[in-house]
Amino acid sequence: MKQVLRRTLGPFALASSVATFVMGYFVTPPDVVQGELARLVYIHPAQAWVALYLSFGAATIASALYLWTRTRSMVADRVAASAVEVATLFIGLTLLTGAIWGRPTWGVWWVWDARLTSTAVLGVLMLGYLALRRANDDPQVRAKRSAVFAILTAINIPIIHFSVMWWTTLHQGATVFTEDRQLKIHGSMAWTLLLSFIAFSLDFAWMVRARYRIADHEAAQRDSELDSALQARRTESAS
Repeated sequence: MKQVLRRTLGPFALASSVATFVMGYFVTPPDVVQGELARLVYIHPAQAWVALYLSFGAATIASALYLWTRTRSMVADRVAASAVEVATLFIGLTLLTGAIWGRPTWGVWWVWDARLTSTAVLGVLMLGYLALRRANDDPQVRAKRSAVFAILTAINIPIIHFSVMWWTTLHQGATVFTEDRQLKIHGSMAWTLLLSFIAFSLDFAWMVRARYRIADHEAAQRDSELDSALQARRTESAS
C-alpha cells in the first residue's frame, strides 16, 4: 500500500494541478464584479490553506510528538523541518498572489492590513526557525529547540485566521461561506475551488515527502561519515 501511495502521489498531484489550471482558466466563467481577476480564487486561498493550516499544522503536531518523550524520534523532527520549509515557500506564494490580487482591487501592492501583516510575521518567524536549525550541530539540541519554537509560533495561526473578524481590514472575509454558513460560490466555480484545495494539498504532501527523503539521506550520510571517522581513530590508536 505504501509503495502504491509513493508511486501515485506525484502523478496525482501533477494531474490535479493541471486540471485546476484548465478548469480555472478555460471552463469557469469570469466573476460578475471582479471579472477575470477573480480566477486568482483558484490559487490564492488554496495556497493560504497549505501555508497556514496544512503545512504548519503538520509541523506543530510533529514538533509536539518530538517533545513528548514517549513518541520522541528524529523522524518527527525531520517531518517538522520539512513541513516548515514547505510552509515558508507557500507563505511567500500566498503573499505574492495576494499582492497581485490586491493591486487592481485595492490600488496598492501592499497595505499594513491585519491579515497581511500577521501572515508576513509568520513568514519571518519561519525563516527564524530555519536559521535556528543551522545554529547548532547537535541533532538532539537542535530538534528540541526547533520544536519549542514551532509550537510557540503556532500562536500566530489563530490570530491570522480571526484577524478579519477582530479588526477592520481590507482583506475580504471567508471565500466559501458567509458568517451564517451560507455558500458564497456555486457551480463550476465551487468545484474548481474544491479541486484547487485538493491539488495544492497533494502538492504539499509530495513536497514534504521529497524534502524528508533528502533530510533522511543527509542524516544517514552524516552518520556514515562519523562512523568512518571513529573507525579511523580506533585504527590509529591501535597502531
